Amino acid sequence: MILAGEPSGDFHGAALVRSLKQLCPGIRITGLGGKDMAGQGADIFFPIDKLSAMGLVQVIRQLGAIKQAFSLVKRRLKTDPPDAVVLIDYPGFNLKTAKFIKQHYDIPVCYYIAPKVWAWNAKRLDTIAKVIDHVALIFPFEIPIYKAKKILATYVGNPLVDEYPQSLPVLSKKNKKCLSDDLVIGLLPGSRSAEIDKLLPVMLDSASIIAKRYPHLRFLISSGIKQHEERIKHIVSLHPNCDLCRIVTGRPKPIFDRANLLIAASGTVTLEAALTLVPTVIIYKMSDVAYRLAQLLVKTKYIGLANLIVGRQVMPELIQDNANAGAISKTVFSMLPELENHKQQLYQVRRRLGLPGAPKRTAAIILNLIHKNEALKTCLTNSGKSD
Repeated sequence: MILAGEPSGDFHGAALVRSLKQLCPGIRITGLGGKDMAGQGADIFFPIDKLSAMGLVQVIRQLGAIKQAFSLVKRRLKTDPPDAVVLIDYPGFNLKTAKFIKQHYDIPVCYYIAPKVWAWNAKRLDTIAKVIDHVALIFPFEIPIYKAKKILATYVGNPLVDEYPQSLPVLSKKNKKCLSDDLVIGLLPGSRSAEIDKLLPVMLDSASIIAKRYPHLRFLISSGIKQHEERIKHIVSLHPNCDLCRIVTGRPKPIFDRANLLIAASGTVTLEAALTLVPTVIIYKMSDVAYRLAQLLVKTKYIGLANLIVGRQVMPELIQDNANAGAISKTVFSMLPELENHKQQLYQVRRRLGLPGAPKRTAAIILNLIHKNEALKTCLTNSGKSD
């Protein structure tokens, strides 16, 4: 059973399903997920489109769906008990599920894409130590954190390296680069409605300022989820420079292929940008209350994954009040003549993450957990018979 509560978890869950089927062709996989996991043959008993939420208000609105999903998981554990349970991100729901499993069943639990305890809520490590049998880590800087708590964990690599496996081009060592007339900037406002509402307008305001200096420039706006396309179209239609923008639905790869630079919401997409060597300005805004709370709880120096991995700022970060059109456009203006230099810095991200193969290594860990548990049960059964 694989439990993924968000679109990103569904995406990575699909790769894991594929790897499990390659290593164990007869395996049957059920779970909480979406179209990506279903497309790889998983039996999805609850769709994730009812669960994705950001912020306290949205979470409250979706409490009914979350409760329903948890009830279905408990029912499935009883009526169709799996040989192992794999949790993908979505920590509030998944850690609660792990606690329930350990209280009522003898089923091994693996956490793939673990909670971001390095950023906030480090107390979750105590829960993980009690209810998780093996953690498959996807960031190298997580290793010492789990080692210090004596939690069984393995760095499996980052699954995004598998999504962008192409060999890296030989980069020019020139600091300056002549900007062509067909300059393209990608705008990636996030995958949740609250992010889009807050970030896309300021991105479009920035685009207006940038376009005055580069009149031939064009903007590609990412709509990662189909249901957000109309919302994005509406926001763009209200903007005076809407004719400069084109909306691209689906995965952001086509934007990475064409863009010279990105303005992106903080999140996994910025790591994808780093792996494709696209210089990026990271921005983020939230409510004042949420921001003040984050300042108290979040312990990391950076919010961008690429910056965290390298240990220094290789992607500029503009947060809250600094995420305004003036500051964003100024940062873009400073970066455009230095694109090759910024690409050189991003090369370090891929080097730190290592080789492809994260889903397959995680699948091997899961199958090993199953085999160990089966061997233990057999041993206990034989021991009981001999007594």
